[in-house]
Amino acid sequence: MSDFIAWLIEPLQYPFMLRALWASLIVGVICPILGSYIVLRGMAFVGDALAHIILPGVVVAHLLGWPLALGALIAGVLAALGIAAISRRTVIREDTVVGVIFAGAFALGIALLSLYGNYAVDLTHILFGNMLGVSVADLWLTGGLGLVALITIVVFYKEFLVLSFDPVLAATLRLPVNWLQNLLYVLTAIVIVVSIQVVGVALVLAMLVTPAATAYLLTRRLWAMMMLAAAIGALSTIVGLYVSFYLNIASGPAVVLIETGIFGLVFLFSPYRGILWRWLRNRRKAQLSSYD
Repeated sequence: MSDFIAWLIEPLQYPFMLRALWASLIVGVICPILGSYIVLRGMAFVGDALAHIILPGVVVAHLLGWPLALGALIAGVLAALGIAAISRRTVIREDTVVGVIFAGAFALGIALLSLYGNYAVDLTHILFGNMLGVSVADLWLTGGLGLVALITIVVFYKEFLVLSFDPVLAATLRLPVNWLQNLLYVLTAIVIVVSIQVVGVALVLAMLVTPAATAYLLTRRLWAMMMLAAAIGALSTIVGLYVSFYLNIASGPAVVLIETGIFGLVFLFSPYRGILWRWLRNRRKAQLSSYD
C-alpha cells in the first residue's frame, strides 16, 4: 500500500506536473461538456475544422511574439462567425463550406509557419500540444476561458437543449436560433483555444467528442451525459498523465488513447447500446422464439 501511495505522489512532487494536472483536468472537464452538444448536433467535423482553422492565428501570434492563445482566440471566433454567416447565405451545404475554409486556413497556417524558417518543431508543438510545458500564466488563461465557457453553457442550457434535439421547435418557440448557433460555434472556438496547450490542434477533437460519445452510449439524458462525459474526460487526463510520466510518452496522445480505450470498452459492453449486449439480447430473443 505504501508503495502504491509513493507511486501516486512521486509525479506530484514536480511543479510542472502539478500545473499539467490542473490544466488537463480543466480541459478534460470543459471539452466533454461542450462536446455533448457537438455529438448530439453532429458537429464533429465543424469542431475538427475549427481546431485547424485557428492555426493561422496561432502562427501569426507566434511570429509577432504575442500569446498563442490570443491569436487562436481571434482566429477561432472570426472563423466560427464566418462559417455560420456563409452557411446561411449560400446554397452550398454547411459541411462543404466548412471543408473549404478548413483546408484553406490550415494551408495558410503551414505556409506562414514555413516562412519562419525551421518550422518542424514549432508545428509539432502547435499540432500536438505540450501539456508538461504549461506555465502559471497558461494555467490562469485556461481556467479563465474555461470558466467563461462553462458559465455560458449553464446559462443557456435549456436553449441549447431545444436547439440540439429539435431546431424546428426552437424556431417555433421563437428562440434566436441563428444567434444560438453562432454562440455555440464561438464556444467551440473558445474551448479549442483552452485545449491547445494541453493536446494541440490535432488531438483537440478527441477531447471534445470521445468522452461525450462514450457517455452517449450510457445514458439518454443530456445532463447525465454531460456529467458522465466530464467524469470520463477527467479520469482519462489523470490516467494519461501518469502513463506519460512513467512510460515517457507524449502526454496529449496518452490522454487521447485512454479516452479511446474507454470508448471501445463501452462500445462493446454498454447496456442496451453496446454491440455485445445487443448480440446477446438478439440471441436470447432467437432462442425464445425457437421455443414458441
